[in-house]
Amino acid sequence: MSETSAITGAAHTARTPAASNRVSGVLSFPDPVNEVSARLVAGGVALLSAVTIALDQPWLTALIAYGFIARVASGPTLSPLGQLVTRVIVPRLPVAGRPVPGPPKRFAQAIGATFSVTAAVLALGFGLSTAAYAVLGALIAAATLESVFGLCLGCRAFALLMRAGVIPPEVCERCANIALEPLGPA
Repeated sequence: MSETSAITGAAHTARTPAASNRVSGVLSFPDPVNEVSARLVAGGVALLSAVTIALDQPWLTALIAYGFIARVASGPTLSPLGQLVTRVIVPRLPVAGRPVPGPPKRFAQAIGATFSVTAAVLALGFGLSTAAYAVLGALIAAATLESVFGLCLGCRAFALLMRAGVIPPEVCERCANIALEPLGPA
């Protein structure tokens, strides 16, 4: 190996961890999550989904799906709705943050991503707006429960899967104790 290649290789290797840290910083999910922010994002999802159906705008399903995928990948970092809530709305509210474990919220976002991508594929890929809107209706119900009542169905499913041993305790040490509690109202 020539001296130039060795230097270039060393410089490349030296930069790689920093670049990797930047990417992993962007593509990481917060733990803990501010429950206030999560509930406001859920309210935004319910509202945007209802507008999609009421105004018969199936193209909005793609926007809803993008938001969920972005939140699964990075929490609020790449999500326009997440950014609006965490940077603009929550700082102006006279309420204290309420930290809750991140892994169940990420799991819930993944379920939302599954529903919203299904709705987008039905509406935009197959032209089945009615079927897409039915899927969005289920998403509206779940998002409304989260937003209004603080009942996160995805988080409940996460707890049940932990109880069943499908999700190992190391995924969320804090949740391992929560998963043993009764599943009453949040």
